[in-house]
Amino acid sequence: MATKSGAAKASKDVSHPNPWGPSLDKFKEWDPKGVETLLRVSTNPWTSGVLPRKEVELISLALNCACTNLDEAGTRRHIRGALDAGATRDEILTVLKMASLLGLHSCSLGAPILLEEAKAAGVEPRSNNKELTPVCDKAREIGQWNTAWDPFFNLDPLWTEQVITAGLPVYTGALIPPKLAELLSIAFDASYTHMYAPGTRRHIKAALKLGATIEEIMEVLKLCVAMGVQACAKGVPILAEELERDSAKRKAGAGAGA
Repeated sequence: MATKSGAAKASKDVSHPNPWGPSLDKFKEWDPKGVETLLRVSTNPWTSGVLPRKEVELISLALNCACTNLDEAGTRRHIRGALDAGATRDEILTVLKMASLLGLHSCSLGAPILLEEAKAAGVEPRSNNKELTPVCDKAREIGQWNTAWDPFFNLDPLWTEQVITAGLPVYTGALIPPKLAELLSIAFDASYTHMYAPGTRRHIKAALKLGATIEEIMEVLKLCVAMGVQACAKGVPILAEELERDSAKRKAGAGAGA
């Protein structure tokens, strides 16, 4: 939980009141009251003081660089914001690695279906149980194994061993604090570009176990909601360009008819 002094420090440290940069400038010109209310809601995690600004930026980076989103402009903004807030290169690299490994959920979804349909079709998978998988074994021992991985482990244990070898250090504290790893994972899974309920529940449970407060987890969910402003951040500049193009077209048409 943020202390009073910590909250005050976080609030005073906010020099990033508009995480979307100049992309909303035209919106401010057209609808100043509308953009003010929208920004008040969406920038709340930057001003509430519940999470340190560095964590807000790293979580925002996760939401933008996730393999389910891949927003280049947002990724750049929040890498810059994270560096400004004191994040290290290795912390940012860890977020990018986590964003890449999010693709594993394709197997979490597809492998059980593959096994079910193969069984229905009378097709048997070849046995791979002789493969040595020390990292997967270690993950089970320390409680980091997810039973949702069992189906693709059974189908290809060697490949699963390689995947878990890449991802496990994120959650052991070797790269970033375990609680932050869980908050980032909540963001990846709860993001509106993913909405993966099993992972969201699993990582909320893990975050609470590691001492995260309800308020801290709610801030992560609020950052997920704030991502919705991307609709305006991307759409309004396009609308401005198309209005300008349409106006020029109409003027050209009027001139030709004169």
